[in-house]
Amino acid sequence: MRRLICVITLVCIVAMSFCPAAEAAEKTAKIRALIITGDDVGVHPWRQMAETTRKVLVDSKRFEVRVCEDPYILESENALKAYDVIVFMIYSMRVKMIPKEAQENLLNYVKGGKGFFVQHLASASFAKWEEFGKLCGRKWVMGKSGHGPRSVFEVKIANKEHPITKGLSNFRTDDELYAKLQGTGDINVLVEAYSDWSKKTEPLVFTKKYGKGRVVHNAFGHDGKALSNPSVQKIIARGVEFAATGKVK
Repeated sequence: MRRLICVITLVCIVAMSFCPAAEAAEKTAKIRALIITGDDVGVHPWRQMAETTRKVLVDSKRFEVRVCEDPYILESENALKAYDVIVFMIYSMRVKMIPKEAQENLLNYVKGGKGFFVQHLASASFAKWEEFGKLCGRKWVMGKSGHGPRSVFEVKIANKEHPITKGLSNFRTDDELYAKLQGTGDINVLVEAYSDWSKKTEPLVFTKKYGKGRVVHNAFGHDGKALSNPSVQKIIARGVEFAATGKVK
């Protein structure tokens, strides 16, 4: 009996000794996401938008999320190394252009195999930086891009086999329907909608490769209400995960 008790005790001690390691492994397994926000046009409540997006990611249990309200974080190559994916939500009105070093850091970050998820008007940042538009796949250009009045509109899943949209059905959402985003080059359109403003079917969620990395562009997200749509939230959580890892669990 004593021998049996000793064996049981030893098993318990060994099992307990692995608990911290298991907890650490669980934390390490989470995707490290950096949300960059801090500026936008007046009709976009950027703090609300950032917090809603942060909560979507945290509630999915897949992410460890940090929020930065300054685009100059891109100047620090070492800071960026701590993250698997950048969630770019800032339409940078205050900072019209980031320094060359910051530009190179962002491009190299994605080219090296990390993820870039750009949301709503954030693609309009750094208007004179041509390569940023190429990174985004398509870019909002002031005076060319636009949308009709905010309204409830029908959204179509254009690619039902992609990990981001697999299992999703067409849905209706209350948002701005972005149209005439500018740019050329191959993109994989996942979600689209017909715009009464442009009289065309417009890509609203799409992916592209950039070097070894992955870019996901999400045009939804005018405010917290727009971001509260369950289908949009799934697209965000899955989209950020795909940008970071190339798959969705």
